[in-house]
Amino acid sequence: MRYVRLWLNFPEKIIMKKILYIAMFSGLILGCKNEKSVSEDTKEELADNGLTTVETAIGPMELVAPFASESVTKNSEVIEWPEDKMPIAPEGFTVSRFADGFEHPRWTYVAPNKDIFVAEANTKNSADRITMLRDANNDGEVDERHIFIEGLNQNFGMLVLDNFFYIANTDGLYRYPYKEGQTKLEGEGEKIVELSASGYNNHWTRNIITNKERNKVYISVGSASNVGDQGMEKEERRANILEVNPDGSGEIVYANGLRNPVGMDWNPVTGDLWTAVNERDKLGNNLVPDYITSVKKGGWYGWPYSYYGNINDPRWKDEPHQDLVDKSIVPDVPMGSHTASLGLTFYTADTFPSTYKNGAFVGQHGSWNRAEFAGYKVMFVPFENGTPQQPEDFLTGFIADEEAGKVYGRPVGVAVAPDGSLLVNDDDSGIIWKVAAK
Repeated sequence: MRYVRLWLNFPEKIIMKKILYIAMFSGLILGCKNEKSVSEDTKEELADNGLTTVETAIGPMELVAPFASESVTKNSEVIEWPEDKMPIAPEGFTVSRFADGFEHPRWTYVAPNKDIFVAEANTKNSADRITMLRDANNDGEVDERHIFIEGLNQNFGMLVLDNFFYIANTDGLYRYPYKEGQTKLEGEGEKIVELSASGYNNHWTRNIITNKERNKVYISVGSASNVGDQGMEKEERRANILEVNPDGSGEIVYANGLRNPVGMDWNPVTGDLWTAVNERDKLGNNLVPDYITSVKKGGWYGWPYSYYGNINDPRWKDEPHQDLVDKSIVPDVPMGSHTASLGLTFYTADTFPSTYKNGAFVGQHGSWNRAEFAGYKVMFVPFENGTPQQPEDFLTGFIADEEAGKVYGRPVGVAVAPDGSLLVNDDDSGIIWKVAAK
């Protein structure tokens, strides 16, 4: 078995003053109640605990101790791609601009009729729009471009199911009457599932997919906080994947304890649901590794009480919830700490070399909380007979100057185009890249 190491983010004024003091005091008490912090002395003790070995689906992995390094902030500055430069793919592939001029093209969905829909949305100053692209003559290039719908609310996941177009806004799942081939959504959308839009600002994305039978919809919903530090009452129906009927009824929590699941797809060999998950912050540069994993119905994956199975998060020392920790599932494939692994798609087309068949592409948006940049690329995870192997770089070159903190872009969504090429959403640069086999 291979060995993996990740180093691995009275008067009216007086009355008003008293009210203000009471409010501040109440807030302080509430903040203390929910605060998940560790003293400096305890951090030093924990940092000396050495390595912990975890058995993953791709082999044993060594995890450093919490606080073995300082948690830092290192944001990237996005600069324009030079005219003569683009991402770098392996030998045997070409990279080209499929479409550009978007405002944060976060996600791409390819409809059954081969129309391509792009969600333009962001954490701040969101375009709240879906743009439709069409390759009318099947030559692999965009012939038509339409504003499909505007005025959304931090939209992300999209789905065509029966005679409806589904849109996952941050506040809920909506569906609109839809006829195949239409270039603009008409009519009013119906909110069929209410979702919480509160909490941690970067966990606003809601992704959706359907199953093979097309009788269920799965919704990924990230946590409202880093590690439950706003109180677990804020985390109801958060940090999980929900399953509902196409009309929004029959909701169940399909899997829980997933801090921020985003990309979802079905393993084409085993039929298992897989997801890409962002793990927690502020335990150091090399904790906790993001991952992709198969998702078991009813499964519990640890957040916020533990990570990678039964490794207790020290910030929950006073309330360890050991019963949940003991039953936590170890995720399958670690993808590196603070890589912001978001995009996920299995490659089922036939134009890439056979080694890519049924493997998974993972879009990594890139770190903001690590001393050295991590992510900022597309990874490929080979699968053999439905079983994952060691991840490898696929599309790189997004980091312009590590020392200066400059990057050209930040990949997110990955989707297989109708012609078998790979479409990569370069979020901050406003570009969708096309990677094709020569």
